[in-house]
Amino acid sequence: MSASPRRAADRPLRLPGSVAEVDASPVGPKVGAFFDLDGTLVAGFTVAAITRDRLRRREVGAGEFLHMLQLAVEYRLGRNQFENVIEGAVRSAKGRLAEDVEEEGERIFRQSIADLIYPEMRDLVRAHQRRGHTVVLSSSALSMQAEPVARYLGIDHVVCNRFVVDEAGMLTGEIERPVVWGTSKATSVQRFAASHGVDLRLSYFYADGDEDLALMHLVGNPRPVNPGPALAKVAERRGWPILRFSSRGSGGPLDRVRNLAAIGSLGPIATGALSLAVLTWNKRTGLNFLTRTWPETVLALNGVKLNVAGAENLTAQRPAVFLFNHRNNFDIFMVAALVKDNWTGIAKKELETNPLVGPLGKLLDAAFIDRADTAAAVAALKPVEEAARKGLSIVVAPEGTRLDTQSVGPFKKGAFRIAMATGLPVVPIVIRNSDSVAGRNSTTLHPGTVDIAVLPPVSTAGWTLQDLRERIGQIRSCYVDLLADWPRGGSGPPPQAARPAALPQAAGPAAPRAGLDGQGPSS
Repeated sequence: MSASPRRAADRPLRLPGSVAEVDASPVGPKVGAFFDLDGTLVAGFTVAAITRDRLRRREVGAGEFLHMLQLAVEYRLGRNQFENVIEGAVRSAKGRLAEDVEEEGERIFRQSIADLIYPEMRDLVRAHQRRGHTVVLSSSALSMQAEPVARYLGIDHVVCNRFVVDEAGMLTGEIERPVVWGTSKATSVQRFAASHGVDLRLSYFYADGDEDLALMHLVGNPRPVNPGPALAKVAERRGWPILRFSSRGSGGPLDRVRNLAAIGSLGPIATGALSLAVLTWNKRTGLNFLTRTWPETVLALNGVKLNVAGAENLTAQRPAVFLFNHRNNFDIFMVAALVKDNWTGIAKKELETNPLVGPLGKLLDAAFIDRADTAAAVAALKPVEEAARKGLSIVVAPEGTRLDTQSVGPFKKGAFRIAMATGLPVVPIVIRNSDSVAGRNSTTLHPGTVDIAVLPPVSTAGWTLQDLRERIGQIRSCYVDLLADWPRGGSGPPPQAARPAALPQAAGPAAPRAGLDGQGPSS
């Protein structure tokens, strides 16, 4: 029997500026999607990250810094042209190898800029790519700023300012003409559109700056993003949809207060946990209070909500090995808020020295494993296996490291071997969009809703070391399939349907089997 069609009320609204609007737009490369960089794709200014990096490395002298600051101030006051500002920056790079400068741009992007990309804008980029549109990063920034962002987002075309390079591959201290800015940026985009068969009347332009008005008037679908005052005024007068995002950057005073309150809540909650442990003469009672209360408090104080499908699978069989895809520093708080109590975890060795994670992990009897030393990693997992035998669940990210939201890395074997050795089922927890509240390396949270699917427990009965790789591949495919085709409408995916037929559902506790070494029950 075929599924009934989705009701109209459940379909996403095709509001201008939304992913749903793009998903319903004409297909093909004749439609262009032009994205500005600073303030549009990225919160803030990429040049600020480059300047901070150079200052930290003491590559900027006092005289050069003051001159750059003067040019920037005069530009903001309207006493200077943008060309003078960017030429001043380019002159400072004279005599450097172009290859070195581009590599520096890539390094700074990875370290400081990747986490500043608005997830909402990344979704729009991907929506245009799905429609086969000609996607272009069009910016007045230099290539060392723009091209790493384009590569990360899979954008093939970049219209930006570029260094002049001599025959030896050295920067001359000059910039290619004309300088891409304001009306000349609009002209550059027109020239690109003509040479690539793009119809600007069908195209989209996403930008924040007042200087981008000329290009806004050229496209059929202008989309101001976090616009400046002049652009916002014109947009309101002409009825252009305005997109405003606050999921990246400092987030303002309120977000800072929220983050400080969340961190500060650990003290009183830990005190309460200690009191309970003393009163009950039971360490686990205190730990359960801590693991139940603090993650929920951190999320609530930061305005993070969890949209969970399949919550019943969290308690369908306990203990269990809970697996989650690792995206940022805070997804462990999300998983902990779901699993709640009677669990321990597995983390990489580097976190053992972290001033927060290290002590908490040791308190929870977590295993810190050295992924480069297989023998040491197996030995470190033995106590966790014993904890599982005594009734504790295991929480682990099988990828072993934080990855981009849209990808799923290879799964490591450790957690699955513990499940086999103890007879515990594995419970996949699929996190879809945790980047909407925090970037990969971010140390702060922003308000938002994260979609999570908890799949039914999967029995490990009958698994062998010979077929372990295939079994792990089947579990991993659940994540890949769900993330590639997450059902719309906000209700989340049907967890039962996400499990491949080859994976049996856990029906009850299984007898312990061979230990981590595969030779027999481990002690």
